[in-house]
Amino acid sequence: MRDDLRYAVAQVARSVMPSVVHIEASQQRALASALDFTKGPATGNSEDSGGKFKSEVTALASGIIMDTSGHIVTNHHVIEDASSITVILADARRYPARLVGTDPATDLAVLRIEPASPLTPAVFGDSDRVEVGEWVVAIGHPRGLDQTVTQGIISAKNRRGILDPSSYQDFLQTDAAINPGNSGGPLINLKGEVIGINSVIASESGGFEGIGFAIPSNLAMSVARSIVTHGKVMRGWIGLVVADMDARRSAELGLTTVRGAVAVDVVKGGPAFESGIRAGDVILKCDGETVEDAGMLRNIVSRGDIGKELLLEVDRSGTTMELKVTIADIDSSIKYLTATVRERLGVETRDVRPHEKDAYGIDTGVTVTWLDTTGPMAMAGFEVGDIILEVDGRMIRGTHDFASIAAMVQPQQETILMALDHRSGLSAYVQVKAR
Repeated sequence: MRDDLRYAVAQVARSVMPSVVHIEASQQRALASALDFTKGPATGNSEDSGGKFKSEVTALASGIIMDTSGHIVTNHHVIEDASSITVILADARRYPARLVGTDPATDLAVLRIEPASPLTPAVFGDSDRVEVGEWVVAIGHPRGLDQTVTQGIISAKNRRGILDPSSYQDFLQTDAAINPGNSGGPLINLKGEVIGINSVIASESGGFEGIGFAIPSNLAMSVARSIVTHGKVMRGWIGLVVADMDARRSAELGLTTVRGAVAVDVVKGGPAFESGIRAGDVILKCDGETVEDAGMLRNIVSRGDIGKELLLEVDRSGTTMELKVTIADIDSSIKYLTATVRERLGVETRDVRPHEKDAYGIDTGVTVTWLDTTGPMAMAGFEVGDIILEVDGRMIRGTHDFASIAAMVQPQQETILMALDHRSGLSAYVQVKAR
């Protein structure tokens, strides 16, 4: 038994290392103004004929071989906007990689290479069966140090709101050493099964402090397979904005536990609205499973099959009822969300175009294309052509992102937008009160 424990980590490392890759993602960015959102170490720069400076940024990360076809799963944040991606295998072979698809909401991406010989895919385990206190091993390339192995335990499960409180993330927490460069690498149980994708660290120093987070393998593989099959994530949606239950509301309803998801807003015309769910309802169970909090319900819906009918147990002012709601594709939500934003904020937008990104030195955001002249946004000083970068501290990556986040702003609620003035190129925070 003692010898088994002595060599347990070594055996895991030996079996999984051939499936772990080193990723180098490079991008050249034109820096034209004081607004510089460049992330990562600058490896060099040169001035072009137009007077702009180009900075080459290289991100170092890890990845995991999914299958023998050359698909590799990694983190979205390390390959975002990359102009070129190189994958280095465990045997030092280098291959250019193509981005198959990416999902910012879960911080996952899938790459593909065309190797000269068959690859060794990792074995993915069932992350739902992972227990707190279970021994785990991390493999990656922290600070460029290839094939680094660290070990620890699962410190906690179901950590949500680490990056974005309304995202679909549901992290495993671990004290296995994770540093910059480990992103996208595997978290492995002692059976040699990948049960997580290392993604985030909580750190004051920027380095290892014993608090790391990994995307559970079940979520990661669901997203990755959808990307491989469809080129995007087929994510479920029911048109419900939910928040965690609190002690006050629980006491008012006479509930014995602080569990459930409170319906803060119901999108008009969406599946939840059509099923009869209304703002203020508390979702207690979903298909017989107790709903612990808003994040749990959000994840159940997002991973559900499009067209599947969910049976929700709902508490409305102390009365319990059952309602059926059909999961729709989140892509179908845009028209409902856009209508809500138009009604409450008086604005329409489009994705930022490449020439705007170059002109202002930005990577994300949406451009204002229409304003209700008597609406909240116009009254706050916005003009057509201005660019919205953040809403209440949350980065806006595109029109769907903006619609999803802005639609959560309730009537008469004040919200803070970070915006860029299209005339001056300067950015500022603007307070807007929804109508």
